[in-house]
Amino acid sequence: MPREIIDFWFSTDVQKLWFNSTPEFDRSLSERFLGAWEQASRGELDHWMQTAEGCLALVIILDQFPLNMFRDSARSYATEARSREVAHAALEQGFDESLAPQQRAFLYMPFMHSEALSDQQLALQLFAQPGLERNYRFALHHHGIIEKFGRFPHRNETLGRRSSAAELEYLNSKEAYTG
Repeated sequence: MPREIIDFWFSTDVQKLWFNSTPEFDRSLSERFLGAWEQASRGELDHWMQTAEGCLALVIILDQFPLNMFRDSARSYATEARSREVAHAALEQGFDESLAPQQRAFLYMPFMHSEALSDQQLALQLFAQPGLERNYRFALHHHGIIEKFGRFPHRNETLGRRSSAAELEYLNSKEAYTG
């Protein structure tokens, strides 16, 4: 099944939707992979962590899929911490070194999505590698938001958090990142 996830996620049709999703894609992703996400969130697919391909597939399921399947709900962030655990395990085993740059970018993405400054600093190191220059620009941006606010203000409403005056000012500005 890891190969199915990777082939799907890196297919030409899906690549166009990575950062420009549609409600139809979100719905079809949920119909096709909700069961896999549920299994992964319960740890039932942890045996995949024995290979680079398995780790990458798990990270995609735990980090990327929920952003689409549960868009604009707290559940979209429910397995972020688990995705970082898988990504850390992949790094410890050197699995990232066997992946193509585009695949490594998604393996590293959980660190960019983290609200912990230490994870953001790791993201900067990882995305500074050759072949990931385009992603590095986004890693710098995410790091700057966490450095300034300690969290992503655009998540506050979804997560039921109260925004500070500075966060509200930022969210109402042209510089606001809305995820």
